[in-house]
Amino acid sequence: MPMWPRDPNETGRTASSLELFFDLVFVVAVSIASVQLHHQLSEAHLFEGIVNYAVVFFGIWWAWMNFTWFATSFDTDDWLYRLLTIVQMGGVLVLASGIQAAFEDQDYVVLVLAYVVMRIALVALWVRASRSAGDARRSTTTYAVGIAAVQILWLASLLLPAAAFWAAVIVLFGAELSVPIFAERRGGTPWHPHHLSERFGLFTLILLGESLLASANAIIEALHEGDAVGRLIGVAVLTLVVTAALWWVYFWAPHHTAIGGLGLSLGYGYGHYFIFAAAGALSAGIEAEVDVITGHSELHPVVASFAYTVPIAVFILGTWLLVMRRSAGRHINVIVPAGAVLVLVDPLIPVPFALTAVILTGVVVALVWHDPLDRTTQLPAGSGDTAVSA
Repeated sequence: MPMWPRDPNETGRTASSLELFFDLVFVVAVSIASVQLHHQLSEAHLFEGIVNYAVVFFGIWWAWMNFTWFATSFDTDDWLYRLLTIVQMGGVLVLASGIQAAFEDQDYVVLVLAYVVMRIALVALWVRASRSAGDARRSTTTYAVGIAAVQILWLASLLLPAAAFWAAVIVLFGAELSVPIFAERRGGTPWHPHHLSERFGLFTLILLGESLLASANAIIEALHEGDAVGRLIGVAVLTLVVTAALWWVYFWAPHHTAIGGLGLSLGYGYGHYFIFAAAGALSAGIEAEVDVITGHSELHPVVASFAYTVPIAVFILGTWLLVMRRSAGRHINVIVPAGAVLVLVDPLIPVPFALTAVILTGVVVALVWHDPLDRTTQLPAGSGDTAVSA
């Protein structure tokens, strides 16, 4: 059947069961990346761990976001669409299998090959969409050609020596990010702000849930050893308070109003790399703190505390910059970023780590007392300066 563009003003548009299934598979890869980050943090390999996590997470995030923005415009939910989506899901599972080798041996061959498989499946979807895209045909063709060209370069990068490979990675990241910019300026594709904001919100929820589960498992395992029970219970309370507070912060303001023209959409979509990465890294930070408490870490206690306060601060500041500040009054626009900064520097304050929970509770109380401002005006969906598809 033809892959007609979806109506950007369609009422009742919600995430499909296939999209939810897609998210769950991608979170498997995020979970494995978080586990590897935890190991490298506890072994005091900070720089290597952070760099590896940032690179691996880019591949996961970019493949997820590319499909998500494509689906908001051209989801037909027929057998071929489902099949090509499942191919991308298979690709991320293969990618997940290569994450350990990337962290431990700097071997990115499996990751690159799996990533290319996912991207080629998306190219097939863009080619199919171009046949019946109407006014969006120039954009869909640009997507297909641009993404395919970058994948050829990814494969060629595997032939480079180690030092040149890392330089190529930076260049190719930039190339990946530039494709939507060029494609959307060639006519644009339709998008549904409410559908997109729901998709980003659901993925954030799953990431926070994964972090909560992983942290809880680490605490339960440590409790079985019978040492430092009081401190571990404190970490458990902290984990619950932090996760709940991050959820409250993220969903306080309506997200669909942050998706407008190309500039707004670029900021919203690309900026979520930091929000998603922070949510995924939170469990690694909590687990690093547990390792310090149980004597299984080479990290200094202060550094271990930064391992969880940094993700919290990045998540809050990212959400505030992308969404909240446009819907917040003067008080919230001071309290929220100030709270993030206080959480960030908490390890340097001579007070037990529970101070983080107190700060976040204060931020939530402020949000309860202040409703978002009614700023629902945005560019009409599908008009001139459209949102970025990927």
